[in-house]
Amino acid sequence: MSIAYVVLAVLLSLMLVVSGRGKLVKDPKVMAVLEAVGVASGLVPVLAVLEFAGALGLLVGIGYRPLGVAAAVGVVLYFLGAVIAHLRVKDVKGVPGSGVLLVVSAAELALAAATM
Repeated sequence: MSIAYVVLAVLLSLMLVVSGRGKLVKDPKVMAVLEAVGVASGLVPVLAVLEFAGALGLLVGIGYRPLGVAAAVGVVLYFLGAVIAHLRVKDVKGVPGSGVLLVVSAAELALAAATM
């Protein structure tokens, strides 16, 4: 088991849970960003559930690596979608945050695949 994989899985999972929580409680800052990129309000809970599922999958993936790889793929796709959503509406202020999380999740995917 790779220590780097475990540390990154835990940290990324925490970030996903915090982000998902912000969506569920309809934090005004989070909602403003989602509205700016054109996310329908009915999809906000779905996005939160996807983040929670990704966090859970990464954590369970510490013990069962195939699930960790699958979860990491899902998280990479989630944040790729976030980057695309920001670029689509020319919201350049939102790209760095989503971009950093995309890079972190890609690193997690690489570590997960390398330590299978």
